[in-house]
Amino acid sequence: MILYHGSNTDVKEIKLKICKPFQDFGKGFYLTDIQSQAEDMAKRTALIKGGSPVLNLFEIDDDFMSDSSLCIKDFSTIPTEEWALFVMNNRNRYFSDMQNPLCNQDCKYDIVHGPVANDAMAVLFQQYEQDFIDLEMLKKRMTYKELSTQYSFHTEKAVSLLKKVEVIHG
Repeated sequence: MILYHGSNTDVKEIKLKICKPFQDFGKGFYLTDIQSQAEDMAKRTALIKGGSPVLNLFEIDDDFMSDSSLCIKDFSTIPTEEWALFVMNNRNRYFSDMQNPLCNQDCKYDIVHGPVANDAMAVLFQQYEQDFIDLEMLKKRMTYKELSTQYSFHTEKAVSLLKKVEVIHG
């Protein structure tokens, strides 16, 4: 399987320590199996940070999600209540219940897979957190959003499964 990482740089080595915290699934290295999604991310990153879009391609075994030696959280491709709470907890700088299975700020999961919380979803989360909508309304509105998918790698063990195979400069 090929996974794509859109950036403004050629990722020669994955360095987890420089990854940003408070992302959808916690601090980690994010990829997608959708090439166009990674291309869009590369363009966005280059626009924000400068440089040119770069698409990094990584190969990984097709059955990596069933590796029993890894702790994997798989939300599939459909946004659910559990997924929404997981993303909100990971994005929350003040969240402190690290034992909660709906949090990965402590990198308890090696790999997480699920929908991307795009800008439209972020607005819904904000409405929920500010009590403008309740959990039922959040779930109802999430079902009408079309989302992309992402894989996040949070530990050296998980990252070691990725093999860089190509880089495409935009």
